[in-house]
Amino acid sequence: MYRIGVDIGGTGIQAGLLNLDGQIICKKECITDVKSGFRSVMQDIRKLVDTLLEANEVLPSQIELIGFGVPSFINKKGQVTCVNLNWHEENFIPTLKAIFPEFKVAAENDATVAALAEAKFGSMRGYSYAVMLTLGTGVGGGIIINGSPFVGAHGMGSEIGHMVIGKNDFDCKCGNNGCFETFCSATGIVKYTKNLLMDGEKSRLMALCKGDLKRLSAKKVFDAYRHKDVVAIKSIQRFKQYLAIGIANIINSIDPHIIAIGGGVSRAGDIILDGLEDEVRKYILYKNEEIAKIVVATLGNEAGIIGAAFLEEKES
Repeated sequence: MYRIGVDIGGTGIQAGLLNLDGQIICKKECITDVKSGFRSVMQDIRKLVDTLLEANEVLPSQIELIGFGVPSFINKKGQVTCVNLNWHEENFIPTLKAIFPEFKVAAENDATVAALAEAKFGSMRGYSYAVMLTLGTGVGGGIIINGSPFVGAHGMGSEIGHMVIGKNDFDCKCGNNGCFETFCSATGIVKYTKNLLMDGEKSRLMALCKGDLKRLSAKKVFDAYRHKDVVAIKSIQRFKQYLAIGIANIINSIDPHIIAIGGGVSRAGDIILDGLEDEVRKYILYKNEEIAKIVVATLGNEAGIIGAAFLEEKES
């Protein structure tokens, strides 16, 4: 028996055939044709899954479930609204059931499925209470309790990136000011660093960007940090301060065994983890007690496929 995981992104869709040990046997992908609309994308997903089955000579009867990760929350009606996909209250779950009538299907937010993968097969394996933070263009979050995703009463229970943790110089794309993701995403790092550079602070970053701030990236800021660049140090220290505040809020609210940090920003895990626990302890209630272990996620870009494949079908 096998499972299939489908990771739907704003630019690409990846589907993987997995055995029951969580190993990806085969992977296929296609572009996300956002301009053609919801129905077209859903049909492309069906074709992608069919290609995956045909390439591996696997029958539908051998598939326990097809799971999907989507960059949005899914409401009680199974609808998805997602700016990156240009979807507005699209009937996501009902459509999945219609185009995959011979399969069990399940779907959750992409950060939630990544968290499930890390909890079952990666950095958070063996822990009953686990939280994953995905630091990328935004900040995503997944909460796993006793091996199952926690999504709350209305499906919105893992939107950790939209905790308000301070006041920022710009509003979040959600319309609020001070969201976690405006401080601790790659976008937040770049915006703050650009402000410092535009204020005239001297930095090797200008050379790394060849004088064009449009070339600035979080990776370049971390690279400059390693070379003790003053602007990069100021930016990354601020990032880590707010990351600690966000993590402390999670600990004060949930008290997990472990928190894993994933996403593109986590590639600088050595810098992120250095001194982070001490910073977190400044903001937690019980400062001398044992707290969540903070680690870097291990499954990388495959976490979305793996976690999606091991979702469970919900009762209608």
